[in-house]
Amino acid sequence: MERAKKKLKASDILLFAAAAVLAFLFIYPVIFALMSAFKSNGDILKSPISFPTSLYTQNFKDLFSQSDFTTAIIHSVTLTVLSEALIVCIVPMAAYGIERRGSKITSFVYSYFLAGLMIPFHLYMFPLFRQMKIFGLFGNMAGPIICYISGSIAFGTLLYGSFLKGIPLEIEEAAQIDGCTPFQTFWKVTFPLLGPCTGSMVILNGLGIWNDYLMPYLVLPSGRAKTITVEIASFVGQFTARWDIVFAGTIISIVPAVIIFCMFQKYFVKGITAGAAKG
Repeated sequence: MERAKKKLKASDILLFAAAAVLAFLFIYPVIFALMSAFKSNGDILKSPISFPTSLYTQNFKDLFSQSDFTTAIIHSVTLTVLSEALIVCIVPMAAYGIERRGSKITSFVYSYFLAGLMIPFHLYMFPLFRQMKIFGLFGNMAGPIICYISGSIAFGTLLYGSFLKGIPLEIEEAAQIDGCTPFQTFWKVTFPLLGPCTGSMVILNGLGIWNDYLMPYLVLPSGRAKTITVEIASFVGQFTARWDIVFAGTIISIVPAVIIFCMFQKYFVKGITAGAAKG
């Protein structure tokens, strides 16, 4: 028993050490960006890993004066908020209809949605942009929003569907006996129980939309401010780069993501663990 306890403690220490090393590897780029955001471009090139000797804030001033970063922030917030709001309204209803109906048609639709997870974006990127031009969605904010919504349906249906399996049908039947319509039953009874799942969807899709570079870069009009990631990347050229401004913009883009994650962290953990257990 004593030997087993010693082995167990040694394994725990080994796992903790491995987790600490991995955590440091993941957090180091953020620390490096934070240090570089308060250093001049010359100091970054001269000694990249050194700590800043003073609180140099000219990078943030240059970021807003040399680019339309304010408009880029507005565009990023608009894309993320509108896409997330529509995703939360559409995807749960799709998963609810598929899960509660259980017919051959809904099973086919569910399989069709899951098949979308197997097709990489770069494979249908050019046909997608062609369709966006045909429907007049290329060059405006509506194009990326619709693409984000359609792109989240496959994973969202899988996540919500696995979570709905753990909600008893008796609750919905009781609401219908009390006079609720199917629409009222879903939004007033079932949807509030999907809070952890919704939190997971908001975090996963929100971070993906907020940090997306390819879609806004290709779809939104050229020569104008686009999103935060596109504006930051514009300071990196083929022969020169303003790393001080790049890191300043990176820190600004990280702050909202960290705040959202802290707000929905408990729901995210509950949604992932519950969905894994029920799926």
